[in-house]
Amino acid sequence: MADIQRTAEATWTGGLRDGAGKIDSASGVLRNTAYSFATRFEQSPGTNPEELIAAAHAACYSMAFAATLERKGHKPESITTRATCTVAPQPTGGFKITRVKLETRGRVANLDGETFAAIAREAEQACPVSNALRGGVEIELDAKLDEQAASA
Repeated sequence: MADIQRTAEATWTGGLRDGAGKIDSASGVLRNTAYSFATRFEQSPGTNPEELIAAAHAACYSMAFAATLERKGHKPESITTRATCTVAPQPTGGFKITRVKLETRGRVANLDGETFAAIAREAEQACPVSNALRGGVEIELDAKLDEQAASA
Protein backbone atom coordinates (compact mmCIF):
# COMPACT_ATOMS: atom_id res chain seq x y z
CA MET A 1 0.00 0.00 0.00
CA ALA A 2 1.28 3.48 -0.84
CA ASP A 3 1.75 6.23 1.74
CA ILE A 4 -1.49 7.97 2.69
CA GLN A 5 -1.74 11.72 3.15
CA ARG A 6 -4.64 13.63 4.70
CA THR A 7 -4.99 17.40 4.69
CA ALA A 8 -6.61 20.02 6.88
CA GLU A 9 -6.21 23.78 6.91
CA ALA A 10 -6.70 26.33 9.67
CA THR A 11 -6.96 30.10 9.32
CA TRP A 12 -6.69 32.45 12.30
CA THR A 13 -7.59 36.13 12.17
CA GLY A 14 -6.95 38.69 14.87
CA GLY A 15 -5.05 38.51 18.12
CA LEU A 16 -5.00 35.56 20.48
CA ARG A 17 -7.84 36.57 22.81
CA ASP A 18 -10.00 38.58 20.41
CA GLY A 19 -9.31 36.51 17.28
CA ALA A 20 -11.05 33.51 15.82
CA GLY A 21 -10.19 30.61 13.60
CA LYS A 22 -11.80 28.30 11.07
CA ILE A 23 -10.75 24.75 10.26
CA ASP A 24 -11.41 22.95 6.98
CA SER A 25 -10.54 19.39 6.03
CA ALA A 26 -10.07 18.09 2.52
CA SER A 27 -12.83 15.54 3.06
CA GLY A 28 -15.31 18.29 3.90
CA VAL A 29 -16.16 16.81 7.29
CA LEU A 30 -14.73 19.96 8.85
CA ARG A 31 -15.98 22.98 6.95
CA ASN A 32 -15.58 26.44 8.42
CA THR A 33 -15.43 24.80 11.85
CA ALA A 34 -14.91 27.58 14.37
CA TYR A 35 -12.36 27.63 17.16
CA SER A 36 -11.19 30.42 19.45
CA PHE A 37 -9.36 31.29 22.64
CA ALA A 38 -12.64 30.78 24.52
CA THR A 39 -13.24 27.30 23.04
CA ARG A 40 -9.71 26.29 23.89
CA PHE A 41 -9.00 27.81 27.28
CA GLU A 42 -12.52 28.41 28.61
CA GLN A 43 -15.73 26.42 28.30
CA SER A 44 -17.32 28.14 25.32
CA PRO A 45 -19.07 25.94 22.75
CA GLY A 46 -16.93 24.99 19.79
CA THR A 47 -13.89 22.89 19.09
CA ASN A 48 -10.18 23.23 19.81
CA PRO A 49 -6.96 21.47 18.81
CA GLU A 50 -6.91 19.20 21.88
CA GLU A 51 -10.47 18.01 21.25
CA LEU A 52 -9.53 17.22 17.66
CA ILE A 53 -6.45 15.28 18.84
CA ALA A 54 -8.65 13.38 21.31
CA ALA A 55 -11.14 12.55 18.54
CA ALA A 56 -8.36 11.39 16.23
CA HIS A 57 -6.79 9.26 18.98
CA ALA A 58 -10.09 7.65 19.98
CA ALA A 59 -10.94 6.82 16.37
CA CYS A 60 -7.48 5.53 15.51
CA TYR A 61 -7.17 3.41 18.65
CA SER A 62 -10.63 1.85 18.19
CA MET A 63 -9.65 0.82 14.66
CA ALA A 64 -6.23 -0.49 15.75
CA PHE A 65 -7.85 -2.49 18.55
CA ALA A 66 -10.48 -3.98 16.21
CA ALA A 67 -7.73 -4.95 13.76
CA THR A 68 -5.58 -6.53 16.48
CA LEU A 69 -8.53 -8.47 17.91
CA GLU A 70 -9.52 -9.72 14.47
CA ARG A 71 -5.94 -10.73 13.62
CA LYS A 72 -6.00 -12.87 16.77
CA GLY A 73 -9.29 -14.54 15.78
CA HIS A 74 -11.68 -12.43 17.91
CA LYS A 75 -13.91 -10.30 15.70
CA PRO A 76 -15.36 -7.55 17.92
CA GLU A 77 -19.03 -6.65 17.96
CA SER A 78 -18.08 -3.13 19.06
CA ILE A 79 -15.21 -1.07 20.46
CA THR A 80 -15.91 2.32 22.06
CA THR A 81 -13.03 4.54 23.09
CA ARG A 82 -13.09 7.86 24.93
CA ALA A 83 -9.86 9.83 24.72
CA THR A 84 -9.20 12.64 27.19
CA CYS A 85 -6.41 14.97 26.10
CA THR A 86 -4.80 17.02 28.89
CA VAL A 87 -3.05 20.29 28.11
CA ALA A 88 -1.13 21.94 30.95
CA PRO A 89 0.66 25.23 31.44
CA GLN A 90 4.44 24.87 31.51
CA PRO A 91 6.74 26.48 34.09
CA THR A 92 8.75 28.14 31.31
CA GLY A 93 5.60 29.52 29.67
CA GLY A 94 3.23 28.20 27.08
CA PHE A 95 1.26 24.98 27.17
CA LYS A 96 1.96 21.34 26.42
CA ILE A 97 -0.17 18.28 25.81
CA THR A 98 1.00 16.12 28.69
CA ARG A 99 -1.35 13.16 28.76
CA VAL A 100 -4.01 11.25 26.86
CA LYS A 101 -6.20 8.78 28.70
CA LEU A 102 -7.86 6.12 26.55
CA GLU A 103 -10.89 4.46 28.09
CA THR A 104 -12.04 1.64 25.86
CA ARG A 105 -14.94 -0.73 26.25
CA GLY A 106 -15.60 -3.64 23.98
CA ARG A 107 -18.09 -6.31 23.15
CA VAL A 108 -16.26 -9.42 21.99
CA ALA A 109 -17.83 -12.86 22.30
CA ASN A 110 -15.90 -15.74 23.86
CA LEU A 111 -13.10 -13.62 25.26
CA ASP A 112 -12.11 -13.15 28.90
CA GLY A 113 -11.27 -9.78 30.43
CA GLU A 114 -7.59 -10.57 30.97
CA THR A 115 -7.05 -11.51 27.31
CA PHE A 116 -9.07 -8.48 26.22
CA ALA A 117 -6.82 -6.18 28.28
CA ALA A 118 -3.63 -7.81 26.95
CA ILE A 119 -4.78 -7.39 23.34
CA ALA A 120 -5.80 -3.80 24.15
CA ARG A 121 -2.24 -3.03 25.29
CA GLU A 122 -0.82 -4.62 22.15
CA ALA A 123 -3.19 -2.54 20.00
CA GLU A 124 -2.11 0.67 21.74
CA GLN A 125 1.49 -0.04 20.69
CA ALA A 126 0.30 -0.38 17.06
CA CYS A 127 -1.94 2.71 17.02
CA PRO A 128 -0.48 5.34 14.65
CA VAL A 129 -1.77 8.27 16.73
CA SER A 130 -0.38 6.75 19.94
CA ASN A 131 2.93 6.32 18.16
CA ALA A 132 2.90 9.94 16.96
CA LEU A 133 2.34 11.16 20.53
CA ARG A 134 4.57 8.64 22.30
CA GLY A 135 7.71 9.97 23.89
CA GLY A 136 6.41 13.39 24.85
CA VAL A 137 2.94 12.48 26.06
CA GLU A 138 1.90 10.01 28.75
CA ILE A 139 -0.65 7.56 27.33
CA GLU A 140 -2.85 5.78 29.85
CA LEU A 141 -5.04 2.86 28.80
CA ASP A 142 -8.09 1.60 30.69
CA ALA A 143 -9.60 -1.34 28.76
CA LYS A 144 -12.61 -3.28 29.96
CA LEU A 145 -14.60 -6.01 28.32
CA ASP A 146 -18.36 -5.58 28.43
CA GLU A 147 -19.37 -8.38 30.81
CA GLN A 148 -22.46 -9.27 28.78
CA ALA A 149 -20.23 -10.00 25.78
CA ALA A 150 -17.90 -12.24 27.77
CA SER A 151 -20.65 -14.72 28.47
CA ALA A 152 -22.16 -14.63 24.98
